[in-house]
Amino acid sequence: MVSAAQTVLVAFLSFYSFLRVALAAEQQPLSDQDRRYKYGDPIPVSCMNRTIDTGEHVSDDRGRLQYIPFPTCNETGRPLELYFGVEKDVNCTIDFISDEFFHLLEFYVHNDVPMTCRLPTRPLSTTEYVDPSNSHQVGALGSESTYYTPFVVALSGILQLSHVHVANNLNVLVHAAPKSIALGVIDAATAYSVSTTTRNTKIVIGDPLQLRLGVRWYPSASLPSGWQGVGGHLTHWTLLYCLLSAGASAAICITYFRGFDLPRRLRSHGHQRIGLLGPDRGPSGGRLGGYGYGISSSTNGFGGGYGYSGSGKYD
Repeated sequence: MVSAAQTVLVAFLSFYSFLRVALAAEQQPLSDQDRRYKYGDPIPVSCMNRTIDTGEHVSDDRGRLQYIPFPTCNETGRPLELYFGVEKDVNCTIDFISDEFFHLLEFYVHNDVPMTCRLPTRPLSTTEYVDPSNSHQVGALGSESTYYTPFVVALSGILQLSHVHVANNLNVLVHAAPKSIALGVIDAATAYSVSTTTRNTKIVIGDPLQLRLGVRWYPSASLPSGWQGVGGHLTHWTLLYCLLSAGASAAICITYFRGFDLPRRLRSHGHQRIGLLGPDRGPSGGRLGGYGYGISSSTNGFGGGYGYSGSGKYD
Protein backbone atom coordinates (compact mmCIF):
# COMPACT_ATOMS: atom_id res chain seq x y z
CA MET A 1 0.00 0.00 0.00
CA VAL A 2 1.41 3.37 -1.05
CA SER A 3 2.00 5.72 1.85
CA ALA A 4 1.19 9.42 1.88
CA ALA A 5 4.91 10.29 1.93
CA GLN A 6 5.54 8.33 -1.26
CA THR A 7 2.62 10.06 -2.98
CA VAL A 8 3.99 13.48 -2.07
CA LEU A 9 7.48 12.49 -3.29
CA VAL A 10 6.17 11.30 -6.65
CA ALA A 11 4.19 14.52 -7.10
CA PHE A 12 7.25 16.62 -6.23
CA LEU A 13 9.49 14.77 -8.71
CA SER A 14 6.90 15.13 -11.46
CA PHE A 15 6.63 18.88 -10.86
CA TYR A 16 10.44 19.21 -10.81
CA SER A 17 10.79 17.39 -14.14
CA PHE A 18 8.11 19.56 -15.75
CA LEU A 19 9.80 22.72 -14.46
CA ARG A 20 13.16 21.69 -15.91
CA VAL A 21 11.65 21.06 -19.34
CA ALA A 22 9.85 24.41 -19.28
CA LEU A 23 13.00 26.32 -18.30
CA ALA A 24 15.06 24.58 -20.96
CA ALA A 25 12.53 25.47 -23.63
CA GLU A 26 12.43 29.08 -22.44
CA GLN A 27 16.20 29.47 -22.47
CA GLN A 28 16.58 28.01 -25.95
CA PRO A 29 16.89 30.88 -28.46
CA LEU A 30 14.37 31.13 -31.24
CA SER A 31 15.48 30.10 -34.69
CA ASP A 32 15.29 32.47 -37.65
CA GLN A 33 12.03 30.96 -38.85
CA ASP A 34 10.40 31.21 -35.42
CA ARG A 35 10.92 34.94 -35.01
CA ARG A 36 8.05 36.97 -36.40
CA TYR A 37 6.47 40.36 -35.90
CA LYS A 38 3.16 40.80 -34.15
CA TYR A 39 0.72 43.59 -34.93
CA GLY A 40 2.06 46.90 -33.64
CA ASP A 41 5.65 45.76 -33.04
CA PRO A 42 8.16 48.60 -33.59
CA ILE A 43 10.48 48.31 -36.60
CA PRO A 44 13.64 50.46 -36.42
CA VAL A 45 14.83 52.25 -39.56
CA SER A 46 18.55 52.54 -40.27
CA CYS A 47 20.20 54.18 -43.26
CA MET A 48 23.48 53.77 -45.09
CA ASN A 49 26.33 55.89 -43.83
CA ARG A 50 27.84 58.03 -46.59
CA THR A 51 30.68 60.53 -46.88
CA ILE A 52 29.68 64.17 -47.32
CA ASP A 53 32.39 64.80 -49.94
CA THR A 54 31.26 62.39 -52.65
CA GLY A 55 28.27 60.58 -51.16
CA GLU A 56 30.19 57.29 -51.34
CA HIS A 57 29.07 54.57 -48.93
CA VAL A 58 31.16 53.81 -45.86
CA SER A 59 32.34 50.27 -45.07
CA ASP A 60 33.79 48.88 -41.86
CA ASP A 61 37.11 47.09 -41.50
CA ARG A 62 35.49 43.79 -42.60
CA GLY A 63 34.13 45.26 -45.83
CA ARG A 64 30.54 45.41 -44.64
CA LEU A 65 28.36 48.38 -45.54
CA GLN A 66 27.86 50.61 -42.53
CA TYR A 67 24.35 51.57 -41.50
CA ILE A 68 23.45 54.14 -38.84
CA PRO A 69 20.09 54.82 -37.15
CA PHE A 70 17.70 57.24 -38.83
CA PRO A 71 17.90 60.76 -37.33
CA THR A 72 15.99 61.28 -34.09
CA CYS A 73 12.38 62.46 -34.38
CA ASN A 74 11.29 65.23 -32.00
CA GLU A 75 7.84 63.65 -31.63
CA THR A 76 9.16 60.44 -30.05
CA GLY A 77 12.72 61.25 -28.99
CA ARG A 78 13.83 58.14 -30.90
CA PRO A 79 15.03 57.39 -34.43
CA LEU A 80 12.23 56.80 -36.92
CA GLU A 81 10.25 53.61 -36.35
CA LEU A 82 7.45 51.94 -38.27
CA TYR A 83 4.93 49.64 -36.61
CA PHE A 84 4.08 46.29 -38.09
CA GLY A 85 0.71 46.34 -39.82
CA VAL A 86 -0.22 49.81 -38.50
CA GLU A 87 -1.43 52.24 -41.17
CA LYS A 88 -1.29 55.86 -40.10
CA ASP A 89 0.26 59.24 -40.89
CA VAL A 90 3.55 59.74 -39.08
CA ASN A 91 5.35 63.03 -38.45
CA CYS A 92 9.09 62.96 -37.89
CA THR A 93 10.69 66.34 -37.24
CA ILE A 94 14.48 66.44 -37.40
CA ASP A 95 15.28 69.30 -35.05
CA PHE A 96 18.59 70.51 -36.50
CA ILE A 97 20.00 70.00 -39.99
CA SER A 98 23.73 69.80 -39.53
CA ASP A 99 26.25 70.73 -42.18
CA GLU A 100 26.95 67.05 -42.89
CA PHE A 101 23.29 66.10 -43.20
CA PHE A 102 22.56 69.15 -45.37
CA HIS A 103 25.17 68.01 -47.91
CA LEU A 104 23.64 64.53 -47.89
CA LEU A 105 20.22 66.09 -48.58
CA GLU A 106 21.76 67.80 -51.61
CA PHE A 107 22.95 64.41 -52.88
CA TYR A 108 19.54 62.82 -52.27
CA VAL A 109 17.49 65.60 -53.86
CA HIS A 110 19.81 65.89 -56.87
CA ASN A 111 19.66 62.10 -57.35
CA ASP A 112 23.43 61.78 -57.10
CA VAL A 113 23.01 58.96 -54.58
CA PRO A 114 19.91 57.24 -53.22
CA MET A 115 18.79 57.49 -49.62
CA THR A 116 19.29 53.80 -48.92
CA CYS A 117 17.75 52.54 -45.70
CA ARG A 118 16.73 49.13 -44.41
CA LEU A 119 14.24 47.37 -42.11
CA PRO A 120 14.78 44.16 -40.12
CA THR A 121 12.96 41.42 -42.04
CA ARG A 122 12.23 39.66 -38.74
CA PRO A 123 12.68 40.79 -35.14
CA LEU A 124 16.40 40.73 -34.41
CA SER A 125 18.18 39.39 -31.39
CA THR A 126 20.59 41.70 -29.57
CA THR A 127 23.61 39.95 -31.09
CA GLU A 128 22.32 40.22 -34.64
CA TYR A 129 21.37 43.86 -34.22
CA VAL A 130 24.75 44.92 -32.86
CA ASP A 131 27.12 42.66 -34.81
CA PRO A 132 25.62 40.36 -37.46
CA SER A 133 27.70 37.31 -38.22
CA ASN A 134 29.51 37.06 -41.54
CA SER A 135 27.50 33.95 -42.39
CA HIS A 136 24.55 36.18 -43.26
CA GLN A 137 26.49 38.70 -45.34
CA VAL A 138 26.07 38.86 -49.11
CA GLY A 139 27.55 41.04 -51.84
CA ALA A 140 31.03 41.75 -53.12
CA LEU A 141 31.51 45.53 -53.15
CA GLY A 142 30.38 46.10 -49.61
CA SER A 143 28.42 43.18 -48.20
CA GLU A 144 25.00 43.47 -46.56
CA SER A 145 23.15 41.36 -44.04
CA THR A 146 20.31 39.13 -45.17
CA TYR A 147 18.57 39.88 -41.87
CA TYR A 148 17.36 43.14 -43.41
CA THR A 149 14.99 44.21 -46.18
CA PRO A 150 16.06 47.17 -48.37
CA PHE A 151 14.06 50.36 -47.80
CA VAL A 152 15.00 52.92 -50.46
CA VAL A 153 13.63 56.43 -49.90
CA ALA A 154 13.22 58.41 -53.12
CA LEU A 155 13.52 61.85 -51.56
CA SER A 156 12.97 64.54 -54.20
CA GLY A 157 13.05 68.32 -54.23
CA ILE A 158 14.65 71.35 -55.87
CA LEU A 159 18.33 72.16 -55.39
CA GLN A 160 19.34 75.83 -55.22
CA LEU A 161 22.74 77.47 -54.73
CA SER A 162 22.13 78.59 -51.14
CA HIS A 163 19.37 76.25 -50.00
CA VAL A 164 17.35 73.22 -50.96
CA HIS A 165 13.61 72.64 -51.27
CA VAL A 166 12.78 69.20 -49.88
CA ALA A 167 9.52 67.49 -50.85
CA ASN A 168 8.74 66.43 -47.29
CA ASN A 169 5.44 64.60 -47.91
CA LEU A 170 6.18 60.94 -48.57
CA ASN A 171 4.22 57.77 -49.17
CA VAL A 172 5.62 54.72 -47.39
CA LEU A 173 4.65 51.30 -48.78
CA VAL A 174 5.51 48.12 -46.89
CA HIS A 175 4.72 44.61 -48.11
CA ALA A 176 4.40 41.77 -45.62
CA ALA A 177 5.00 38.23 -46.80
CA PRO A 178 1.75 36.25 -47.32
CA LYS A 179 0.55 34.51 -44.17
CA SER A 180 0.60 31.15 -45.95
CA ILE A 181 4.34 31.57 -46.62
CA ALA A 182 5.78 33.47 -43.67
CA LEU A 183 3.56 35.07 -41.04
CA GLY A 184 4.83 38.30 -39.50
CA VAL A 185 7.71 38.85 -41.95
CA ILE A 186 8.54 41.90 -44.09
CA ASP A 187 8.92 41.20 -47.79
CA ALA A 188 9.62 44.63 -49.35
CA ALA A 189 9.46 48.35 -48.59
CA THR A 190 9.92 51.69 -50.30
CA ALA A 191 9.11 55.38 -49.87
CA TYR A 192 8.85 58.32 -52.27
CA SER A 193 8.08 62.02 -52.22
CA VAL A 194 4.80 63.31 -53.68
CA SER A 195 3.85 66.72 -55.11
CA THR A 196 7.48 67.80 -55.43
CA THR A 197 6.85 71.28 -56.82
CA THR A 198 3.85 72.21 -54.66
CA ARG A 199 4.43 70.56 -51.28
CA ASN A 200 8.01 71.21 -50.23
CA THR A 201 9.88 73.10 -47.55
CA LYS A 202 12.91 75.37 -47.80
CA ILE A 203 15.92 74.11 -45.83
CA VAL A 204 19.22 75.73 -44.93
CA ILE A 205 21.85 74.59 -42.43
CA GLY A 206 20.46 74.78 -38.91
CA ASP A 207 16.78 74.56 -39.87
CA PRO A 208 14.41 71.82 -38.67
CA LEU A 209 12.99 69.42 -41.24
CA GLN A 210 9.54 67.93 -40.77
CA LEU A 211 8.85 64.73 -42.70
CA ARG A 212 5.20 63.72 -43.15
CA LEU A 213 4.91 60.00 -43.87
CA GLY A 214 1.75 58.26 -45.01
CA VAL A 215 2.37 54.60 -44.08
CA ARG A 216 0.41 51.86 -45.85
CA TRP A 217 0.76 48.07 -45.49
CA TYR A 218 -0.04 45.32 -47.97
CA PRO A 219 -0.51 41.64 -47.02
CA SER A 220 1.33 40.27 -50.07
CA ALA A 221 3.92 41.20 -52.68
CA SER A 222 1.19 42.40 -55.09
CA LEU A 223 -0.37 45.85 -55.19
CA PRO A 224 -4.18 46.01 -55.35
CA SER A 225 -5.66 47.82 -58.31
CA GLY A 226 -7.03 51.19 -57.27
CA TRP A 227 -7.21 52.92 -60.65
CA GLN A 228 -10.76 54.06 -61.51
CA GLY A 229 -9.91 55.98 -64.63
CA VAL A 230 -9.88 59.71 -65.38
CA GLY A 231 -12.98 61.72 -66.36
CA GLY A 232 -14.84 60.35 -69.39
CA HIS A 233 -14.15 56.69 -68.69
CA LEU A 234 -17.16 54.48 -67.99
CA THR A 235 -16.58 52.02 -65.17
CA HIS A 236 -18.85 49.37 -63.70
CA TRP A 237 -19.32 51.54 -60.62
CA THR A 238 -20.49 54.43 -62.78
CA LEU A 239 -22.94 52.16 -64.62
CA LEU A 240 -24.27 50.76 -61.34
CA TYR A 241 -24.73 54.28 -59.98
CA CYS A 242 -26.70 55.30 -63.08
CA LEU A 243 -28.96 52.22 -62.84
CA LEU A 244 -29.66 52.80 -59.16
CA SER A 245 -30.40 56.47 -59.77
CA ALA A 246 -32.79 55.63 -62.62
CA GLY A 247 -34.59 53.01 -60.49
CA ALA A 248 -34.96 55.41 -57.54
CA SER A 249 -36.28 58.17 -59.81
CA ALA A 250 -38.84 55.80 -61.38
CA ALA A 251 -40.03 54.63 -57.96
CA ILE A 252 -40.51 58.22 -56.78
CA CYS A 253 -42.46 59.13 -59.93
CA ILE A 254 -44.74 56.08 -59.66
CA THR A 255 -45.40 56.71 -55.97
CA TYR A 256 -46.29 60.35 -56.61
CA PHE A 257 -48.60 59.51 -59.55
CA ARG A 258 -50.44 56.64 -57.84
CA GLY A 259 -50.65 58.24 -54.42
CA PHE A 260 -51.27 61.91 -55.19
CA ASP A 261 -51.75 62.87 -58.82
CA LEU A 262 -54.18 60.12 -59.94
CA PRO A 263 -56.63 60.52 -56.99
CA ARG A 264 -56.63 64.28 -57.52
CA ARG A 265 -57.46 63.86 -61.21
CA LEU A 266 -60.28 61.41 -60.42
CA ARG A 267 -61.83 63.76 -57.87
CA SER A 268 -61.61 66.70 -60.28
CA HIS A 269 -63.23 64.67 -63.08
CA GLY A 270 -66.07 63.61 -60.78
CA HIS A 271 -66.80 67.18 -59.79
CA GLN A 272 -66.90 68.25 -63.45
CA ARG A 273 -69.42 65.48 -64.28
CA ILE A 274 -71.68 66.49 -61.43
CA GLY A 275 -71.59 70.10 -62.60
CA LEU A 276 -72.67 69.15 -66.17
CA LEU A 277 -75.59 66.95 -65.08
CA GLY A 278 -76.89 69.43 -62.55
CA PRO A 279 -78.60 68.59 -59.31
CA ASP A 280 -82.02 67.67 -60.92
CA ARG A 281 -80.71 65.84 -63.95
CA GLY A 282 -80.07 62.21 -64.30
CA PRO A 283 -81.48 58.97 -65.69
CA SER A 284 -84.90 59.57 -64.16
CA GLY A 285 -85.45 62.98 -65.71
CA GLY A 286 -83.83 65.78 -67.65
CA ARG A 287 -81.22 65.29 -70.29
CA LEU A 288 -79.72 61.88 -70.73
CA GLY A 289 -76.01 62.18 -70.76
CA GLY A 290 -76.39 65.90 -71.44
CA TYR A 291 -78.07 65.49 -74.80
CA GLY A 292 -81.71 66.14 -75.87
CA TYR A 293 -84.68 66.34 -73.60
CA GLY A 294 -86.01 63.73 -71.33
CA ILE A 295 -89.43 62.11 -71.61
CA SER A 296 -92.12 63.82 -69.64
CA SER A 297 -93.26 62.14 -66.52
CA SER A 298 -96.85 63.05 -67.34
CA THR A 299 -99.16 60.08 -67.71
CA ASN A 300 -101.22 61.72 -70.45
CA GLY A 301 -99.66 61.64 -73.88
CA PHE A 302 -96.30 62.85 -74.78
CA GLY A 303 -95.14 66.12 -73.54
CA GLY A 304 -91.98 67.93 -72.90
CA GLY A 305 -89.84 65.68 -75.14
CA TYR A 306 -89.79 65.61 -78.87
CA GLY A 307 -93.61 65.10 -78.75
CA TYR A 308 -96.06 67.65 -77.63
CA SER A 309 -97.34 68.39 -74.25
CA GLY A 310 -101.10 68.47 -73.62
CA SER A 311 -103.85 66.83 -71.77
CA GLY A 312 -103.85 63.79 -74.00
CA LYS A 313 -106.29 62.45 -76.62
CA TYR A 314 -110.03 62.87 -76.25
CA ASP A 315 -112.48 60.23 -77.33
